[in-house]
Amino acid sequence: MYSRPIASLAIGAALVLTATGCSMISPQATTIEYSGAEGTNVYGAGPVEVRNAQIVATEDGSEGNFVAALVNDTEESQTLNIEFRGAESEITLSVRVPANTTVSLGTEDEDPILLEDLDTLPGQDIDGYFQSGDAEGVLVSVPVLDGSLDYLAPLAP
Repeated sequence: MYSRPIASLAIGAALVLTATGCSMISPQATTIEYSGAEGTNVYGAGPVEVRNAQIVATEDGSEGNFVAALVNDTEESQTLNIEFRGAESEITLSVRVPANTTVSLGTEDEDPILLEDLDTLPGQDIDGYFQSGDAEGVLVSVPVLDGSLDYLAPLAP
């Protein structure tokens, strides 16, 4: 007499768990941070956040322009230290980012930073070490692109 409703509830519960069980153990793709553009975002480099970092290089890879958005949300001016380590070269530079400001390298307001002796061909990555404030800094791969695309052409040296 009571077996039919109990069996219906058991089948319904099994159906619900089977249909939704995957979402219980699978990570949600919308919670995973990633760079949605050609460049790379740098996390953990200190108070200065680096967004869409990339190098637009000459065809032979001898030099390139460093392009990125540098965000300083702190109340103090910060210095971002960057080292690019190629196969046979090392390039060191520092960029001062004012308090509560975003510096967009490679725009009408701010020129990109020219990297001479780059020694990295377009299509490859170069190791970039980014550090600001008291943070230890992080090492990330920065893509080296060429100016063959219309919107990257003005950024090439």
